[in-house]
Amino acid sequence: MEVRQLTSERFEVIWRAPVYYRKPHPARLQFPETWRPVGEPSVKQLPDSALHRHVVDVPDGAINGAVIRFVGLESTSTDVFARFVWLDGSETTAIARPSQPWIEVIAERSAWQVAWDYTVLGVDHILSGFDHLTFVLALLLIVNGARRLLITVTAFTLAHSITLAAATLGVLWVPGPPVEAVIALSILFLAGELVKVNRDLPSLTARYPWIVAFTFGLLHGFGFAGALGEVGLPQHEVPLALLMFNVGVELGQLLFVAAILAVVQVLKRLLREWPAWLRQVPAYGIGGIAAFWLIERVAGF
Repeated sequence: MEVRQLTSERFEVIWRAPVYYRKPHPARLQFPETWRPVGEPSVKQLPDSALHRHVVDVPDGAINGAVIRFVGLESTSTDVFARFVWLDGSETTAIARPSQPWIEVIAERSAWQVAWDYTVLGVDHILSGFDHLTFVLALLLIVNGARRLLITVTAFTLAHSITLAAATLGVLWVPGPPVEAVIALSILFLAGELVKVNRDLPSLTARYPWIVAFTFGLLHGFGFAGALGEVGLPQHEVPLALLMFNVGVELGQLLFVAAILAVVQVLKRLLREWPAWLRQVPAYGIGGIAAFWLIERVAGF
Protein backbone atom coordinates (compact mmCIF):
# COMPACT_ATOMS: atom_id res chain seq x y z
CA MET A 1 0.00 0.00 0.00
CA GLU A 2 1.23 3.47 -0.83
CA VAL A 3 -0.19 6.58 0.81
CA ARG A 4 0.91 9.74 -0.99
CA GLN A 5 0.25 13.22 0.36
CA LEU A 6 -1.18 15.46 -2.40
CA THR A 7 -1.95 18.59 -0.38
CA SER A 8 -1.92 19.53 3.29
CA GLU A 9 -5.20 17.63 3.82
CA ARG A 10 -5.60 15.36 0.77
CA PHE A 11 -4.03 11.92 0.33
CA GLU A 12 -4.01 9.30 -2.41
CA VAL A 13 -4.06 5.66 -1.30
CA ILE A 14 -2.99 2.91 -3.69
CA TRP A 15 -3.76 -0.57 -2.35
CA ARG A 16 -2.44 -3.50 -4.36
CA ALA A 17 -4.21 -6.67 -3.25
CA PRO A 18 -2.68 -9.86 -4.67
CA VAL A 19 -4.72 -12.75 -6.02
CA TYR A 20 -5.17 -15.16 -3.12
CA TYR A 21 -5.55 -18.81 -4.13
CA ARG A 22 -6.98 -17.72 -7.50
CA LYS A 23 -9.59 -15.52 -5.84
CA PRO A 24 -9.75 -11.82 -4.90
CA HIS A 25 -7.85 -11.16 -1.71
CA PRO A 26 -10.23 -11.30 1.29
CA ALA A 27 -8.62 -8.34 3.09
CA ARG A 28 -10.10 -4.87 2.62
CA LEU A 29 -9.04 -1.39 3.69
CA GLN A 30 -10.75 0.37 6.57
CA PHE A 31 -9.84 4.04 7.04
CA PRO A 32 -10.43 6.08 10.21
CA GLU A 33 -13.98 7.44 10.47
CA THR A 34 -12.74 11.04 10.24
CA TRP A 35 -11.25 10.49 6.77
CA ARG A 36 -13.63 11.70 4.06
CA PRO A 37 -13.58 9.96 0.65
CA VAL A 38 -13.24 12.18 -2.42
CA GLY A 39 -15.17 10.72 -5.34
CA GLU A 40 -15.54 7.01 -5.93
CA PRO A 41 -12.65 4.57 -5.46
CA SER A 42 -11.39 2.84 -8.60
CA VAL A 43 -10.20 -0.72 -9.17
CA LYS A 44 -7.88 -1.92 -11.94
CA GLN A 45 -7.53 -5.66 -12.45
CA LEU A 46 -3.99 -6.90 -13.11
CA PRO A 47 -2.97 -10.49 -13.89
CA ASP A 48 -1.69 -11.09 -10.35
CA SER A 49 -3.52 -8.48 -8.28
CA ALA A 50 -6.21 -5.82 -8.02
CA LEU A 51 -5.09 -2.17 -7.83
CA HIS A 52 -7.42 -0.08 -5.66
CA ARG A 53 -7.16 3.72 -5.69
CA HIS A 54 -8.73 5.98 -3.08
CA VAL A 55 -8.50 9.73 -2.55
CA VAL A 56 -9.34 10.97 0.93
CA ASP A 57 -9.43 14.25 2.82
CA VAL A 58 -8.00 14.21 6.34
CA PRO A 59 -9.29 17.10 8.50
CA ASP A 60 -6.44 19.49 9.36
CA GLY A 61 -4.02 16.97 7.86
CA ALA A 62 -4.01 15.13 11.18
CA ILE A 63 -2.84 11.81 9.77
CA ASN A 64 -0.03 11.15 12.23
CA GLY A 65 -1.14 8.50 14.71
CA ALA A 66 -4.13 7.43 12.59
CA VAL A 67 -4.78 3.69 12.26
CA ILE A 68 -5.45 2.02 8.90
CA ARG A 69 -6.95 -1.44 9.30
CA PHE A 70 -6.90 -4.42 6.94
CA VAL A 71 -10.12 -6.22 7.75
CA GLY A 72 -9.84 -9.93 6.96
CA LEU A 73 -6.04 -9.99 6.87
CA GLU A 74 -6.02 -12.02 10.09
CA SER A 75 -7.47 -15.02 8.22
CA THR A 76 -4.70 -15.02 5.59
CA SER A 77 -0.94 -15.59 5.43
CA THR A 78 -0.25 -12.20 3.81
CA ASP A 79 1.89 -9.36 5.08
CA VAL A 80 1.23 -5.79 3.95
CA PHE A 81 4.12 -3.40 3.37
CA ALA A 82 3.01 0.25 3.52
CA ARG A 83 4.92 3.26 2.26
CA PHE A 84 3.98 6.85 3.09
CA VAL A 85 5.24 9.63 0.82
CA TRP A 86 4.98 13.14 2.29
CA LEU A 87 4.80 16.54 0.61
CA ASP A 88 8.46 17.30 1.31
CA GLY A 89 9.49 14.08 -0.50
CA SER A 90 10.38 12.17 2.66
CA GLU A 91 9.12 8.62 3.13
CA THR A 92 8.24 6.34 6.02
CA THR A 93 7.32 2.66 6.03
CA ALA A 94 5.38 0.17 8.13
CA ILE A 95 4.31 -3.48 7.98
CA ALA A 96 0.98 -5.10 8.90
CA ARG A 97 0.73 -8.85 9.51
CA PRO A 98 -2.09 -11.32 10.13
CA SER A 99 -1.26 -11.19 13.84
CA GLN A 100 -1.52 -7.38 13.75
CA PRO A 101 -3.80 -6.41 10.84
CA TRP A 102 -3.42 -2.65 11.15
CA ILE A 103 -0.85 0.09 10.64
CA GLU A 104 -0.39 3.18 12.75
CA VAL A 105 0.69 6.10 10.60
CA ILE A 106 3.92 7.59 11.93
CA ALA A 107 5.38 10.56 10.09
CA GLU A 108 8.92 9.73 11.19
CA ARG A 109 9.93 6.20 12.16
CA SER A 110 12.97 5.49 14.31
CA ALA A 111 16.05 3.75 12.94
CA TRP A 112 15.17 0.73 15.08
CA GLN A 113 11.69 0.47 13.53
CA VAL A 114 13.12 0.73 10.00
CA ALA A 115 15.75 -1.93 10.80
CA TRP A 116 13.14 -4.31 12.20
CA ASP A 117 10.69 -3.83 9.30
CA TYR A 118 13.30 -4.46 6.61
CA THR A 119 14.81 -7.44 8.45
CA VAL A 120 11.39 -9.07 8.62
CA LEU A 121 10.82 -8.18 4.97
CA GLY A 122 14.10 -9.91 4.01
CA VAL A 123 13.23 -13.06 5.96
CA ASP A 124 9.75 -13.15 4.43
CA HIS A 125 11.14 -12.70 0.93
CA ILE A 126 13.70 -15.51 1.06
CA LEU A 127 11.34 -17.97 2.76
CA SER A 128 8.69 -17.31 0.11
CA GLY A 129 11.24 -17.30 -2.74
CA PHE A 130 11.00 -20.94 -3.73
CA ASP A 131 13.40 -20.58 -6.66
CA HIS A 132 16.18 -19.19 -4.45
CA LEU A 133 15.58 -21.88 -1.84
CA THR A 134 15.61 -24.60 -4.49
CA PHE A 135 18.99 -23.34 -5.70
CA VAL A 136 20.37 -23.48 -2.14
CA LEU A 137 18.89 -26.97 -1.69
CA ALA A 138 20.67 -28.22 -4.80
CA LEU A 139 23.96 -26.80 -3.51
CA LEU A 140 23.48 -28.53 -0.16
CA LEU A 141 22.92 -31.88 -1.88
CA ILE A 142 26.01 -31.52 -4.09
CA VAL A 143 28.60 -30.18 -1.65
CA ASN A 144 30.18 -32.53 0.86
CA GLY A 145 31.97 -31.47 4.02
CA ALA A 146 31.14 -28.73 6.50
CA ARG A 147 34.08 -26.52 5.51
CA ARG A 148 33.34 -26.70 1.77
CA LEU A 149 29.66 -26.06 2.45
CA LEU A 150 30.47 -23.02 4.60
CA ILE A 151 32.73 -21.57 1.88
CA THR A 152 30.09 -22.24 -0.78
CA VAL A 153 27.23 -20.60 1.13
CA THR A 154 29.49 -17.65 2.00
CA ALA A 155 30.39 -17.20 -1.69
CA PHE A 156 26.69 -17.25 -2.64
CA THR A 157 25.92 -14.71 0.11
CA LEU A 158 28.76 -12.39 -0.89
CA ALA A 159 27.79 -12.49 -4.57
CA HIS A 160 24.09 -11.72 -4.17
CA SER A 161 24.89 -9.03 -1.59
CA ILE A 162 27.05 -7.24 -4.18
CA THR A 163 24.44 -7.19 -6.94
CA LEU A 164 21.58 -6.52 -4.53
CA ALA A 165 23.30 -3.35 -3.33
CA ALA A 166 24.43 -2.30 -6.82
CA ALA A 167 21.00 -2.77 -8.39
CA THR A 168 19.07 -1.21 -5.51
CA LEU A 169 21.29 1.88 -5.50
CA GLY A 170 21.01 2.25 -9.29
CA VAL A 171 24.64 1.41 -10.10
CA LEU A 172 23.60 -1.56 -12.27
CA TRP A 173 20.35 -2.38 -14.00
CA VAL A 174 19.22 -5.64 -15.60
CA PRO A 175 15.65 -6.27 -16.85
CA GLY A 176 13.70 -8.48 -14.47
CA PRO A 177 12.13 -11.16 -16.73
CA PRO A 178 15.45 -12.36 -18.27
CA VAL A 179 17.02 -12.46 -14.80
CA GLU A 180 14.19 -14.62 -13.46
CA ALA A 181 14.55 -16.96 -16.45
CA VAL A 182 18.31 -17.31 -15.96
CA ILE A 183 17.76 -18.00 -12.25
CA ALA A 184 15.54 -20.93 -13.28
CA LEU A 185 18.26 -22.01 -15.71
CA SER A 186 20.85 -21.93 -12.90
CA ILE A 187 18.69 -24.32 -10.87
CA LEU A 188 18.32 -26.60 -13.89
CA PHE A 189 22.11 -26.59 -14.28
CA LEU A 190 22.58 -27.63 -10.64
CA ALA A 191 20.02 -30.42 -11.08
CA GLY A 192 22.16 -31.80 -13.92
CA GLU A 193 25.24 -31.49 -11.73
CA LEU A 194 23.48 -33.40 -8.95
CA VAL A 195 22.70 -36.23 -11.37
CA LYS A 196 26.42 -36.42 -12.24
CA VAL A 197 27.42 -36.47 -8.57
CA ASN A 198 24.98 -39.28 -7.81
CA ARG A 199 26.46 -41.30 -10.71
CA ASP A 200 30.04 -40.58 -9.58
CA LEU A 201 30.74 -38.60 -12.75
CA PRO A 202 32.98 -35.50 -12.94
CA SER A 203 31.09 -32.36 -11.90
CA LEU A 204 32.17 -28.73 -12.12
CA THR A 205 30.04 -27.79 -9.12
CA ALA A 206 31.35 -30.65 -6.97
CA ARG A 207 34.93 -29.66 -7.83
CA TYR A 208 34.57 -25.86 -7.55
CA PRO A 209 31.32 -25.26 -5.67
CA TRP A 210 32.27 -21.75 -4.43
CA ILE A 211 32.94 -20.55 -8.00
CA VAL A 212 29.56 -21.80 -9.24
CA ALA A 213 27.80 -20.41 -6.15
CA PHE A 214 29.44 -17.00 -6.55
CA THR A 215 28.70 -16.79 -10.29
CA PHE A 216 25.04 -17.65 -9.99
CA GLY A 217 24.76 -15.68 -6.74
CA LEU A 218 25.35 -12.50 -8.75
CA LEU A 219 22.22 -13.29 -10.77
CA HIS A 220 20.16 -14.13 -7.69
CA GLY A 221 21.11 -10.76 -6.22
CA PHE A 222 19.32 -9.04 -9.11
CA GLY A 223 16.26 -11.11 -8.26
CA PHE A 224 16.37 -9.92 -4.64
CA ALA A 225 16.80 -6.35 -5.87
CA GLY A 226 13.67 -6.65 -8.00
CA ALA A 227 11.61 -7.58 -4.95
CA LEU A 228 13.12 -4.77 -2.90
CA GLY A 229 12.58 -2.33 -5.77
CA GLU A 230 8.82 -3.01 -5.68
CA VAL A 231 8.76 -1.99 -2.02
CA GLY A 232 11.25 0.86 -2.12
CA LEU A 233 13.63 2.24 0.47
CA PRO A 234 13.00 5.05 2.98
CA GLN A 235 14.97 8.03 1.72
CA HIS A 236 16.28 8.97 5.16
CA GLU A 237 17.52 5.45 5.98
CA VAL A 238 18.64 3.92 2.67
CA PRO A 239 21.90 2.28 3.89
CA LEU A 240 20.25 0.91 7.03
CA ALA A 241 17.21 -0.47 5.20
CA LEU A 242 19.37 -2.07 2.50
CA LEU A 243 21.69 -3.63 5.08
CA MET A 244 18.87 -5.01 7.22
CA PHE A 245 16.98 -6.40 4.22
CA ASN A 246 20.14 -8.30 3.31
CA VAL A 247 20.53 -9.44 6.92
CA GLY A 248 16.95 -10.69 6.85
CA VAL A 249 17.63 -12.62 3.64
CA GLU A 250 20.67 -14.26 5.25
CA LEU A 251 18.77 -15.13 8.43
CA GLY A 252 16.03 -16.78 6.39
CA GLN A 253 18.61 -18.62 4.31
CA LEU A 254 20.37 -19.91 7.44
CA LEU A 255 17.06 -21.13 8.85
CA PHE A 256 16.42 -23.02 5.63
CA VAL A 257 19.92 -24.52 5.56
CA ALA A 258 19.62 -25.64 9.19
CA ALA A 259 16.23 -27.25 8.52
CA ILE A 260 17.50 -29.13 5.46
CA LEU A 261 20.62 -30.38 7.25
CA ALA A 262 18.44 -31.62 10.12
CA VAL A 263 16.16 -33.49 7.71
CA VAL A 264 19.16 -35.04 5.94
CA GLN A 265 20.58 -36.28 9.25
CA VAL A 266 17.25 -37.88 10.17
CA LEU A 267 17.01 -39.58 6.77
CA LYS A 268 20.57 -40.88 7.06
CA ARG A 269 19.67 -42.55 10.34
CA LEU A 270 16.51 -44.07 8.91
CA LEU A 271 18.10 -45.21 5.63
CA ARG A 272 21.69 -46.28 6.07
CA GLU A 273 21.91 -47.49 2.48
CA TRP A 274 20.12 -45.45 -0.16
CA PRO A 275 18.88 -47.27 -3.27
CA ALA A 276 20.37 -45.83 -6.47
CA TRP A 277 16.98 -44.76 -7.81
CA LEU A 278 16.08 -42.96 -4.56
CA ARG A 279 19.26 -40.88 -4.69
CA GLN A 280 18.17 -39.48 -8.04
CA VAL A 281 14.67 -38.43 -6.94
CA PRO A 282 15.74 -35.01 -5.56
CA ALA A 283 17.81 -34.29 -8.68
CA TYR A 284 14.99 -35.02 -11.10
CA GLY A 285 12.45 -33.30 -8.87
CA ILE A 286 14.55 -30.13 -8.75
CA GLY A 287 15.24 -30.37 -12.48
CA GLY A 288 11.58 -30.81 -13.34
CA ILE A 289 10.50 -27.81 -11.29
CA ALA A 290 13.34 -25.67 -12.71
CA ALA A 291 12.45 -26.66 -16.28
CA PHE A 292 8.83 -25.65 -15.67
CA TRP A 293 9.92 -22.29 -14.23
CA LEU A 294 12.25 -21.71 -17.18
CA ILE A 295 9.55 -22.39 -19.78
CA GLU A 296 6.98 -20.33 -17.86
CA ARG A 297 9.30 -17.34 -17.50
CA VAL A 298 10.57 -17.37 -21.07
CA ALA A 299 6.98 -17.59 -22.30
CA GLY A 300 6.17 -14.53 -20.20
CA PHE A 301 8.72 -12.28 -21.94
